[in-house]
Amino acid sequence: MDDAERDRRLAALHDALAATAELPVERNAARWIGEAEAVAADLAESDLPVSTVEERVGHVRDLLAEVDGSGHPEADDRIQRARELADRILA
Repeated sequence: MDDAERDRRLAALHDALAATAELPVERNAARWIGEAEAVAADLAESDLPVSTVEERVGHVRDLLAEVDGSGHPEADDRIQRARELADRILA
């Protein structure tokens, strides 16, 4: 994947997670999602080496693995989208 495509995917990852902030989600899920969103925001705004990007995207994926459900179907869809994007970035 080229740099421009990686940047697009990182921005989409952040957007998917940031959009959940507008929705009522369970408190425990919100904690994990919020932390993942903060890491994704940093990734979307920074020019980091590929190895650092991969490490941090892996961290986002690990954080999202802690979310069994958010209590809101639209948020669950956005979380699933973020998981898929993280997997594609790391592929």
